[in-house]
Amino acid sequence: MAELHFELVTPDRLVMAEDVHMVVVPGSEGESGIMAGHAPYMTTLRNGEIAVYRSSGAAPERIPVTGGFAEVSDKGLTILAESAG
Repeated sequence: MAELHFELVTPDRLVMAEDVHMVVVPGSEGESGIMAGHAPYMTTLRNGEIAVYRSSGAAPERIPVTGGFAEVSDKGLTILAESAG
């Protein structure tokens, strides 16, 4: 299956930019699992953890985030967080 290009950015730095299997985003309306091919989507973030699955069946890497936005486009998933890590 195709990989999802994922970028996590804060005002201070680029935290992560790589191709992954799936990312679970703590959106204001609930958690969303984002994989390659997901429909365009935008949500505000609630304070919580992003779960990054580097491959199918892998244990997730969890990254705490506060505030911000997540956007899915044809280029992948971009999360602009107030703070991360």
